Amino acid sequence: MTKIISILLLSAVFILFGCGKGSDQPNEKQKSEEKTGIKDLDNFVDKMKEAQKNMEEGKKYEVVDFRELKALLPEAIGDLKRTNAEGEKSGAMGFTISKANADYNNEDYSQRIDIEITDLSGATGIAGMAAWGWAMVDIDKETENGYEKTMKYKGHKAFEKYNNQDQYGSIEVLVSGRFMVSVNGNNVPMAVIKSAADQIDISKLEAMKEVNPISE
Repeated sequence: MTKIISILLLSAVFILFGCGKGSDQPNEKQKSEEKTGIKDLDNFVDKMKEAQKNMEEGKKYEVVDFRELKALLPEAIGDLKRTNAEGEKSGAMGFTISKANADYNNEDYSQRIDIEITDLSGATGIAGMAAWGWAMVDIDKETENGYEKTMKYKGHKAFEKYNNQDQYGSIEVLVSGRFMVSVNGNNVPMAVIKSAADQIDISKLEAMKEVNPISE
């Protein structure tokens, strides 16, 4: 656990303090920002430790059959037709995941939506921490070109981002601490990406949150 926390701590340092160099003599505003950054870093590390403990001590589950996840993928998203759908169960380095994904395109393939549903119950250690990532922090950022933010989506922690200039964006939803729903859109408005996310039956994923428990 110490090694994992150290790696995440280093990453957090870069995120919180890597936004440019200040003057040699920081002013009062910079001092205040530094104190806030340290507090945010402490909160981040505490959440990392708590998440790692929950993964080690919590219930263990076998991942669901990817065919069940594949069945949740819609046939079409507005004018975008499903051009490919697949699923798989894979494992490496001591963890296993099950996932299903599909591609949706318009007739000339100039617009695209990708949807992926993943059962992360078999992801542990560093892989599990990476998978949860943004779910343990609060983000609210806006630039001239777009935005990114964490939020609640149908009662679950979610992360949304969009680039207005490139018309590219995504929504990720962590359902019941087990399933990750990822919707990515290219050359489409954010409304289309949200519409795609709305077509995933989140309630069915919620119903599967304790499926396939591993008896000890």
